[in-house]
Amino acid sequence: MSFLTETLRQKVKQRAGNRCEYCLSHQDYIMGRLQIDHIQPLAKGGANTEDNLCLACELCNQYKWTQTEAIDPKSEVLVSLFNPRLQKWQEHFTWTQEGTEIMGVTACGRATIVALRLNSNLAVIVRKNWVKAGWHPPNLQTESHLT
Repeated sequence: MSFLTETLRQKVKQRAGNRCEYCLSHQDYIMGRLQIDHIQPLAKGGANTEDNLCLACELCNQYKWTQTEAIDPKSEVLVSLFNPRLQKWQEHFTWTQEGTEIMGVTACGRATIVALRLNSNLAVIVRKNWVKAGWHPPNLQTESHLT
């Protein structure tokens, strides 16, 4: 198990705006707590440094686990998963018109959606309820941490 200082944990949470940096779920709307994810897992040589940490919901963190690459379903090529420290979410993903599913606009985005199961049946059902409540999808233009 890795040790992260409370100061470092707070920096990661603040930078992410209390959202999962993969599926953009907000802490206020999920069951459980957002977790600190090692983008490059410790098991693969990653470090406990700010540039290797991101905020992830339990499901995204669980499905990602030690994965750093996945197959793009369109090109069938192995590509790196989305890295929230080096890449912008909106350059790799977009929302469907209904705001309930994430669409990959790049090979990286598509592979990440499959690997982390970002559009699981449960995720889509939950997002439908968030849309009805007016909580979703997040406004990528007004939330500066997402740009």
